[in-house]
Parts: sequence; C-alpha cells; structure tokens
Amino acid sequence: MRALWLENQQLQFRTDVPLPELEEGDVLIQPRLSGICSTDLELVNGYYPFTGIPGHEFVGEVVKAPDFPDLEGKRVVGEINITCGYCIHCQKDRASHCVNRTVLGISGRNGAFADYFTLPAENLHIVPDSISDEGAVFTEPLAAALEIQEQVNISPTDRVLVVGAGRLGQLVAQTISLIDCDLTVVARYSKQRRLLEKRGIKVLDEDNITPGMMDIVVDTTGSPTGFKVARSAVRSRGTIVMKSTYAGTLEINPSSLVVDEITLIGSRCGPFSPALKLIIDRLVDPVSLVEESFHITDSITAINKAGERGVFKVLLTY
Repeated sequence: MRALWLENQQLQFRTDVPLPELEEGDVLIQPRLSGICSTDLELVNGYYPFTGIPGHEFVGEVVKAPDFPDLEGKRVVGEINITCGYCIHCQKDRASHCVNRTVLGISGRNGAFADYFTLPAENLHIVPDSISDEGAVFTEPLAAALEIQEQVNISPTDRVLVVGAGRLGQLVAQTISLIDCDLTVVARYSKQRRLLEKRGIKVLDEDNITPGMMDIVVDTTGSPTGFKVARSAVRSRGTIVMKSTYAGTLEINPSSLVVDEITLIGSRCGPFSPALKLIIDRLVDPVSLVEESFHITDSITAINKAGERGVFKVLLTY
C-alpha cells in the first residue's frame, strides 16, 4: 500500500508498505482525510525516535472489523492512545499516560498517512452525518485544545493570554472564548489576526505585552521564544500551560518559578466527545483553518508546506 514513511528523520513516499495486520479488537480504517500537525513536523526534527508511518489526525471509514461488524462502513475519528487497561494509570483513570501505551503515528504504532491503518474499536467515535470530513478531521486537535479546560479552572474574571495563533493556537482561542473570560491572543501574521478578530477575540503583538499581568497563559508555539513570552506575561501565582511539543531543550530559570510561585502544566490529548459536540453545534469553526489539501502521493510536499511559517492546516486526501 501507499504510505508516507519516516526513518532516521527522513521522509519517503512508498508504495510497497505491507497492509497492516489486525490484532484482536482492532478494526481496519481507510482514511478519507488526515491533517498534518506540529507534532508530525517535530517527529521529523527528532522530537521522538519514531520509525514508521506518522499521522494521527484523521477521519476515515471502517472497512474491516471482524469483532465488530456493525462498525463496517461507519465514518469515524479515533483517540490516538492505545492502552493496556491494567497498569496503575489505566486503573486510576489516567489511561492517556498508560505505561504500556502505543500512540498512533507517534510511538510504536503506524499512523494515518497511508491507505490503511488500524485502531482498537474502543478508541473510535462515530462521526454524525451533520459533520463534514473537513470538520471531523479536526476532532483530535480540538480535543487537545479542550484538555486545557479539563486541567485548569478558567473563570470569567480571569485574564487569559494565548501565545501563538497558528493551527493549535486558533483552536485553543476558539474554545477558551466560549467561557467569556478576558481573552487575548498573541498573533504575528495578518491572516491569524483576521480569523481571531472575526470571532471577536482580542489580538496583541508580543512587544505590547505588559509583564506579569496575566492569570493564565497558554503557550501553543512549541518554541523557547514562545515560552519566554509566556513566562514574562504571567503574574505571580499564575499558571502557564504548555500546549505544544517540540524537539530540543528549553532553558528555564527554576528560581524565578519558585519565587513567583508559578504553576507550570503540560497538556496534550483531550476529550473527543465534547470536541465533536462543539463541531456539531457549530460553536467552533475549524474548517476556516484549512490552508491547502494535497493527495497522499504528494505527501512530502504537503509536509514541507505545513512547515512554512504562518501556514494553517494542511490536509492529505486519498
């Protein structure tokens, strides 16, 4: 089958990858659309030593489900952590941190940038007819954006700053704006600003941030520069949420975090059902973030496009 293959931080489009084998409880999925996110780009940069097929944002059709025949023909999205169910984290309702987990297209399991891939049936969510493929493909990153609200109690009186207005930053801003708090987003590019302002979200240049004034700061940039902006903006006893992975190291002054009593929170995967509901209810508009679509045969070009500065969501078709 056709697939985008990553090995030794090098990408190759292949046509000779074997079809995936189904394990007990798995279903075979044919992707309809998949999205390229910053984590895919960072895998190429060496964020994690992954060899195989990347891709974890998808909407697809179940083509084979021996143990769950009712799923065949269904349009689905899927949670990306494949867990054991018996380790301490699984038993304590922390399954996304399962010590034995594999992660679709990121760790130990081939992903969605291929003609076919597999997931356990229990990871799937059926997509209602009211959602387009272009909307459904955003379920995973939208769920990740919602995870912030699972971890941090944001009240209407809180001053919240989102650093970065790219693919993920836009979704984070849209979801936080539903709380009706005092929200501002740091945006560098005019098209980022236009999308935010269209939704009534305040934008700010990073040079105009008043230090130490924000209760909660979400860094979606995945860069040391973005974290520096976030650290400057947060008040004493405030909270910084780190919402993007990146390759490399980050220099932090731990003494300043201690003295100012800053809460630092890492955040990644989130709840799928609420994400789908936001799309169904049209409370968010992820489709406006689609920049360009490429066929799977042009997947390397698509990856390069997604890596350009200021580019929103790049999709793969099949």
